[in-house]
Amino acid sequence: MHKKPTSAYVHIPFCTQICYYCDFSKVFIRNQPVDLYLEHLIAEYQSYNIKKLRTLYIGGGTPTALSAAQLEFLLRELTKTLDLSSLEELTIEANPGDLDPDKIAVLKDSAVNRVSLGVQTFDNRMLKQIGRGHSEQDIYDNIAALKLAGFDNISIDLIYALPKQTMDNVRENVAKAISLDIPHMSLYSLILENHTVFMNRMRRGKLPLPKEDLEAEMFEYIIAALEQAGFEHYEISNFSKPGFESRHNLMYWDNAEYFGLGAGASGYLDGVRYKNHGPIRHYMEAVERGQARVQEEVLSQAEKMEEEMFLGLRKKTGVSIQDFEAKFGQSFQALYGQVVADLIEQGLLVDDPDFIRMTKRGLFLGDTVAEKFILKE
Repeated sequence: MHKKPTSAYVHIPFCTQICYYCDFSKVFIRNQPVDLYLEHLIAEYQSYNIKKLRTLYIGGGTPTALSAAQLEFLLRELTKTLDLSSLEELTIEANPGDLDPDKIAVLKDSAVNRVSLGVQTFDNRMLKQIGRGHSEQDIYDNIAALKLAGFDNISIDLIYALPKQTMDNVRENVAKAISLDIPHMSLYSLILENHTVFMNRMRRGKLPLPKEDLEAEMFEYIIAALEQAGFEHYEISNFSKPGFESRHNLMYWDNAEYFGLGAGASGYLDGVRYKNHGPIRHYMEAVERGQARVQEEVLSQAEKMEEEMFLGLRKKTGVSIQDFEAKFGQSFQALYGQVVADLIEQGLLVDDPDFIRMTKRGLFLGDTVAEKFILKE
């Protein structure tokens, strides 16, 4: 009997504005069949007969682009059949520009206990430059309102290495972030994705991005400043006060299975990685046919082991050799002994007999290190 996943990701593909760096599955909300979409999403959710979850994560797009009534419907229907006593974490992503008192009231009356705000930067000029619709003041107002409503588990996303960004900008952003007095932050360097406004600008030579050594300096500064402020750098891009790690994201990095629900959502179930139809109308038609998925990939043993390493290496604690061998029934030394020895010698992995984990330098070069664990067929 295969154990059912205890985590679910729910995708709300609507946004009140489209940011210049974003390539997620999303559409501008105006004139979209939002109510109809939510009904289909709930139908897909119910088809899995989910009774027990440890973590539920509602992301996007921008879930708070929904109206208060739509938000209330979504949260009520998602938790209606759940055993709430075992639900440890229900996160919703929010946009500082969208969170009005009515929506905060809906969140307060629901099972939501963690809110993740897409802040990106505190600099008003830069917010405009990246296509965000909120201001610095919106951030402070929203966080104050959320705290007042009893939310203490608040996280923000920040992006560094933005066009024309300097070290001074980064220092200022980090100081403002720390002064919010919240327990979790995710910091990402700007990654240029295809089909985004920024990628098109870069191709035309119109996007002055910081050079790689400046980006490395920004990364090092952020880690040092946040650690000094009592945050633990528990995953490449994530920092938390003790006990406030994102349990849902830790599930991804532990390479656990999870339900992925909604248009364009990805999931991992019974050894199969799958992706749902992305365009909203295609998704709704597919749900009506009883098959929301557009692609499925059955992972081989080698692929599962590679993913275990790729994802696990993102965590500060790394990958437990004992757990790896128990899970896959293979000798770690035989598979990866030489790779590990080489990476330790290059100063990219910590010399630890029980865990494979990256040094600070390794973390900055994360993907390059992870790639060494691709098995030769």
